[in-house]
Amino acid sequence: MSSEWERTAREVLVDVAPEAAAVLDRLACGVVPRMAGLTALARVTCAGALGLEPLASVSTPTAEPAAAAFAEQFSLDVSAVTAAQRADLEAVLGGRAGEFALAVYAADWVPRVRRTLAELFYGAGEWPADVDEVDGLWPTVGEYVGAVARLPLLDPVLTELVRLRGARQHECRMCKSLRSASAMAAGADESLFDAIDDYEHAAFTPRRRIALELTDAMIWQPAYLPAGMLANVREHFSPAEAVELVLDISRNAVNKVAVSQDRDQARMPGGLQSYEVHADGTIEYGEPIRLG
Repeated sequence: MSSEWERTAREVLVDVAPEAAAVLDRLACGVVPRMAGLTALARVTCAGALGLEPLASVSTPTAEPAAAAFAEQFSLDVSAVTAAQRADLEAVLGGRAGEFALAVYAADWVPRVRRTLAELFYGAGEWPADVDEVDGLWPTVGEYVGAVARLPLLDPVLTELVRLRGARQHECRMCKSLRSASAMAAGADESLFDAIDDYEHAAFTPRRRIALELTDAMIWQPAYLPAGMLANVREHFSPAEAVELVLDISRNAVNKVAVSQDRDQARMPGGLQSYEVHADGTIEYGEPIRLG
């Protein structure tokens, strides 16, 4: 086994994905000043729901039941966030509800990334625990999406399979309706995408099946990652590929923000549409996809 697996998660992440690592740090440390107490609430709520270590906070969590209920449901199963929960959150936070959803995404997914990498590698290492004031989290989330999209190692078909699995687990309507032009150019088609739903019994390569297993584990049981699955990741992926896979899964989970606010409507309801991610992280949407 490569000696790279015997380095800490922090060391490997910074080494193989320095841009994404830096933006992930900003997500972990960034706090909007007027929302410091709510951010602290999101961090302890999400971590408690998942059984993970919360991100650092310097403020006392705000005692706000509607925000806590929203954050917990966002973390456990975002597709089950109710209209009543959204309404309760907006009644309390008003125009700050969207910013709170971004803070919940960071509180929800940065700990998942850290735990998964720590389990794959030789422990966590030293994660930054500073708290930095920021005007808003959306620019940082956008930078993270772009930084992860620029990672070069995983092939487009595997990347698309992982994205679609996450989309279906989170029930993101827009994400489920999109298909990667690069993946289709590399030979992927709807029969392959349909097989995602029963990937355990489909004729996927070991790499594809293990990538989908890791996707499910990070979504549904991030505090209890099976040792056998982690060993399979180490066997079939290089350390740098494994880092990219973990970051891909977390990048895709940004869709939880839209789902939680019922803003994930498909661009072409009832149909499919191609898309392409460019090197700068921007997305170009293509024409409707005709099946059959």
